[in-house]
Amino acid sequence: MKVEQIYTGCLAQGAYYIESNGEVAIIDPLREVKPYIKKAASRNAKIKYIFETHFHADFVSGHLDLAAETGAVIVYGPTAKPGFKAHIAKDEELFTLGTVTIKAIHTPGHTMESTCYLLADENGKPKAIFSGDTLFIGDVGRPDLAQEIAADLTQEKLAGFLYESLHHKIMPLPDDIIVYPAHGAGSACGKNMSRETSDTLGNQKKTNYALQPMSKEQFIKEVTEGLTPPPAYFPQNVKMNIEGYQSIATVLEHGTKALAPEEFEAAANETGALMLDTRAPEVFAEAFIPNSVNIGIDGNFAPWVGALIPDIKQPVLLITDDGRAEEVVTRLARVGYDNAIGYLKGGMKAWKQAGKETDHIESIPVEELSRRLQKGSGMHFLDVRKESEFEEEHIKGALNVELDYINDQVNKVDKNETYYVHCAGGYRSMIFNSILRSRGYDKLINVQGGYKAIQQSGRFETTAAPR
Repeated sequence: MKVEQIYTGCLAQGAYYIESNGEVAIIDPLREVKPYIKKAASRNAKIKYIFETHFHADFVSGHLDLAAETGAVIVYGPTAKPGFKAHIAKDEELFTLGTVTIKAIHTPGHTMESTCYLLADENGKPKAIFSGDTLFIGDVGRPDLAQEIAADLTQEKLAGFLYESLHHKIMPLPDDIIVYPAHGAGSACGKNMSRETSDTLGNQKKTNYALQPMSKEQFIKEVTEGLTPPPAYFPQNVKMNIEGYQSIATVLEHGTKALAPEEFEAAANETGALMLDTRAPEVFAEAFIPNSVNIGIDGNFAPWVGALIPDIKQPVLLITDDGRAEEVVTRLARVGYDNAIGYLKGGMKAWKQAGKETDHIESIPVEELSRRLQKGSGMHFLDVRKESEFEEEHIKGALNVELDYINDQVNKVDKNETYYVHCAGGYRSMIFNSILRSRGYDKLINVQGGYKAIQQSGRFETTAAPR
């Protein structure tokens, strides 16, 4: 028996490859399915099942393409009603995979169809549980997402279901089984996830706050307290996972169309497409196409796209580093942004050679920021980190405008004032600057290295929330 976790850091997502005696099951596959197919083929194995733990909100799963290419059976848990052919498992239904078995355990709470899959070896001994968003390492799934499907499913009611699922279905299982969740730290599907991506159930019973002895009422309070609004794209991803979507091959064909500068400019004017520049923040700052938005590919790209581009169906034109257009289109498709219509052939070099207009954002190191401060002129600091990060420590007098909620908080920013903008390390601040630049805010100056560099310099007065 072979069990492999295939972890994707950008989404903090774990898919799983299970193989026994030439038969394979894939759990919660990503949108691009070729790697799973290649892995099975290289081992002379056949993909038999595609198990989905629930209708995912934070990414579009690859179940449809994988089933179409391999003939594998898509399996969902009880109560799931997908708009395509799938096997709807009964609670505790057993599936044979080579010499091992996989049992579906219905665990409503995160969503009503949420189901964990218990893997047992050839002797029937439980070895691992693939817990989806029901149980994370250090946390449990947030119980407020299914409200998008049914208004009567309050987060309190779902949290109550989750309590019952954990206490009656999961916690009685052997302590030595391995918990393999769908997500780790960085995912918006929970609030307190560990950076570890697996653990024994026994250790989680000791260390996971949500598995400690408490009443159902106390559990509901603990799990629902401190939840921030989910990203806007979550309901749209759920819809795609339930109803279906176009093949990733089709998405790639459209999105990787190379457009010369004149064609790119015409497409931008004719379609109203968003120009998305995925180069590194500091490279973007030096020269970019006016009104383009920077979300660097070498960061938490897909989640930030989902959080900041409200219309999942909006046409997108891409400015990328050489040779990375396909990667960008693929990562957009992971979160349902299937309407990329092409990329700038030759990148910014070709744009400049064609004599096209460019813009830039002033971006300065901390040393220069310190020199300006010493001159004695008043300086306005704009911190775009999360409120929790800001409260932990920040430059005294800084204004906090969270990038996550830029559209709701942008009215705090005075267009006529000069602001020195920073995040933790420089990635988010350039996203923020580019968005506001496209809206006419031309007095924002980026601080390279973010708060980390500011803190290390020791040149600025900071303050922290009382502990």
